[in-house]
Amino acid sequence: MSLSIEVLLVDDEEDLRRAASQALDLVGFPVRATGSAEEALAAVSRSWHGVLVTDIRMPGMDGMTLLRKAVAIDPDLPVILLTGHGDVNLAVDAMRDGAYDFIEKPFSVERLLDSITRALEKRQLTLENRVLRSSVANRSDDLETRLVGRSPVMVSVRKQIRAVAPTRADVLIVGDTGTGKELAARAIHDLTADEDRPFVAINCAAIPAEMMEAELFGHEAGAFAGAMRARAGKFEHARNGTIFLDDIENMPLYLQAKLLRAVQERAITRLGSHEPIALNARFIATSSVDLERAADENVFRKDLLYRLNIATLRLPALADRAEDIPALFAHLVQIVATQLRVPPPALSTSYLSSVSLRPWPGNVRELRNAAERYVLGIDGVEDHRAATSATTLRERVQAFERQTIADELRAQNGSLKAVYEVLGLSRKSLYEKMVKLGLDRKDFRED
Repeated sequence: MSLSIEVLLVDDEEDLRRAASQALDLVGFPVRATGSAEEALAAVSRSWHGVLVTDIRMPGMDGMTLLRKAVAIDPDLPVILLTGHGDVNLAVDAMRDGAYDFIEKPFSVERLLDSITRALEKRQLTLENRVLRSSVANRSDDLETRLVGRSPVMVSVRKQIRAVAPTRADVLIVGDTGTGKELAARAIHDLTADEDRPFVAINCAAIPAEMMEAELFGHEAGAFAGAMRARAGKFEHARNGTIFLDDIENMPLYLQAKLLRAVQERAITRLGSHEPIALNARFIATSSVDLERAADENVFRKDLLYRLNIATLRLPALADRAEDIPALFAHLVQIVATQLRVPPPALSTSYLSSVSLRPWPGNVRELRNAAERYVLGIDGVEDHRAATSATTLRERVQAFERQTIADELRAQNGSLKAVYEVLGLSRKSLYEKMVKLGLDRKDFRED
């Protein structure tokens, strides 16, 4: 994660501030601690590179007021609440008002670090998306910047996004973990006619099942025990915009039926109410599992699947577009360097070639982590650079030759005739090189 992102810790107990600050500092999190909510609020802005961790009970401005004022400045700001035992119900209400998480005192260091780590990752992604959008604000279409790659499959993905975005049709985005499904969803949203419409992201895997219905649909006062006042749900906040359902396979079956009705009618009803609320929203859902199989196994509703997949967008794994890896890695290095406010390090052809030959089971997410380590010069990067520079010219040429032939085989769907004509080789020379380099045409045929 980006070390330029800081943790702002607010608590009127000096001993707790000191202990928490030391724990955060030990794992490398820049932390700023204060006992004043007013001082903390002064640091918050939409461009602030930070996460707010605050106690609820404090003199003067309390944590609940600080939460409301902070999310009013930036609704995407992660705010973590530290609560006493008697404040848990209050904290649950606060999460419905926009809090990211709450941690009950006394808490373990591990619990605090886990919550902050996830919050920092969320903040980093939010700021990164804003940087990308603002950097191309004068361009009518920035898909090449958001979804980098010249492989045929990525060209097709961008073409599909451009086709479906203006229609406001519901979309199902499928792909392995880390392939960039949320980036694609935000691109679809941003390419609609009115870019000021809200985009409400809902991680179906992160919301406890017992809280999900109230979180999504909202509730009236007295709808259930502890519902002291009416709350608008996340769906209601997305009116006239986009509802993004990430990892939808994790939604409980009983709630899928209610979601189906909301998708069909474009309206919801709060818990404890009979009054429908019009949404006029587009639904974009993602899944990293085979929903057809899940439906056959009765763990996902078929009618909901058929209603959501009016348009289905399939994002490829990096292994299926290896030719994009060098350019994508260089692009991510530039993004990371900009965020860290450091000059981007040089990238040699040999290093990019080695990156493209490595397996990336975590896909773009894993590649981005590698780019961050490269910029920071940690995690064995220097050793790898040294090893790369120590290889012989013959080895470098062989690696380059293998990558070039593999790229062309993939582009030509394994057609040897097309490959040797493009590369200016005889059929015999191409065959001998493929045998020597361990390449098999069958590995590059889509059929």
